[in-house]
Amino acid sequence: MSKDPLKISGMHNGAHPKVFSNASKLRDRMTEGEKKLWEYLRLKPQGFKFRRQHPLGNYILDFYCHKLRISLELDGDYHLSQNQKEKDSNRTDYLRELGIREYRFTNREVFEKFDELVQKLQNILSEATPSGAGGERGSEKS
Repeated sequence: MSKDPLKISGMHNGAHPKVFSNASKLRDRMTEGEKKLWEYLRLKPQGFKFRRQHPLGNYILDFYCHKLRISLELDGDYHLSQNQKEKDSNRTDYLRELGIREYRFTNREVFEKFDELVQKLQNILSEATPSGAGGERGSEKS
């Protein structure tokens, strides 16, 4: 019997090799905002490991903590288009079904309010519990 109460097949949920390839390319071409946020996350805040450009199903998560099932997304201006909003909504629904909480931040927050963003992340991590330990799962917008 699987120890994964959400019955997710591994931490990639069946991601196709092409998704892995695309994720690798994205890691090589991170935006300036992603680089800045990664410099913080790579230090394992509060002891939690984050992965960057993590393949999951048909999606690539900007930053993902598997232990806490938390996805952090950094949105550029293109996320303001109606088409992208619909895609983001579908992705959020998919993650929610897997029990993954999604938190979205903007590039502006990274560059203009980084200290506040870090405080939000500290609060998120302080309140988080490992999967399967109760609590409501869903998408969060900052």
